[in-house]
Amino acid sequence: MASNYPVDLSVKPEVKAFFDPATWTISYVVKDPASDACAIVDSVMDIDYAAGRITYESADEIIAYVKEQGLKVEWLIETHVHADHLSAAPYIQDALGGKIGIGEHIVTVQETFGKVFNEGTEFQRDGSQFDRLFKDGDTYSVGSMHCFAMHTPGHTPACMVHVMGDATFTGDTLFMPDGGSARADFPGGDAGVLYDSIQKVLALPDDMRLFMCHDYGPNGRDIAWETTVGAEKQHNIHVGGGKSKEEFVKFREERDAQLAMPRLIIPSLQVNMRAGELPPADQDGKTFLKVPVNGL
Repeated sequence: MASNYPVDLSVKPEVKAFFDPATWTISYVVKDPASDACAIVDSVMDIDYAAGRITYESADEIIAYVKEQGLKVEWLIETHVHADHLSAAPYIQDALGGKIGIGEHIVTVQETFGKVFNEGTEFQRDGSQFDRLFKDGDTYSVGSMHCFAMHTPGHTPACMVHVMGDATFTGDTLFMPDGGSARADFPGGDAGVLYDSIQKVLALPDDMRLFMCHDYGPNGRDIAWETTVGAEKQHNIHVGGGKSKEEFVKFREERDAQLAMPRLIIPSLQVNMRAGELPPADQDGKTFLKVPVNGL
């Protein structure tokens, strides 16, 4: 459980959030309090899907902030292979440097969706598109700040929660207390496994700050992205108040059966399993995304 992880609440990084209203995604710049080093978590590349047009306004906003603050990017963290937005990690890496990291079980996701999208043998399914593949409990540094990764599967097999001092970046493992939890019906997802992963997060200290990857403003409230472990344990509508695993699985599976596929799942998976790179261009220099018919 979380007690085995190297938690240090005395380190309090500065966290700057960037909300993307098109995909309800929150990206973060996380600064080491003792240096100019930073990490960028879950960046967004913009796409007009109907027009097939890729742009970089969201990423450029982050790049401008990092430059204005005089920060040095050491890590570009992907909490998982997102199904609802495209990663801008390589675009930001080209501008600012840093290493791109994701969970080691990316290889499972690549194998699964390599088949779904009928990728050829040239598509490497070994995670080599990323600079670092994190295992559960792996540590790394942002400046002098010690960080670690927790494997939290259930939403996807490769989901990782990243802990940087007193700040934890949950990916899609948890939403705000009134948002509950993420779906668990994608290939490789499992509601029971997700419940167990959430319990690992809730075993962190109550004062640990939690930062969400998504917020949808339930019941018309303003968008929010920061809470605490203690607040989630008490008030999360899906797992708080001591809800049992059986209750959660029943609710999650019934709810997931009613959900539509994310609007951007087809382009997102093809790009994000490549660490944010577009598929290779054809002999004429043109790039295409595939639509698998009845494949998802």
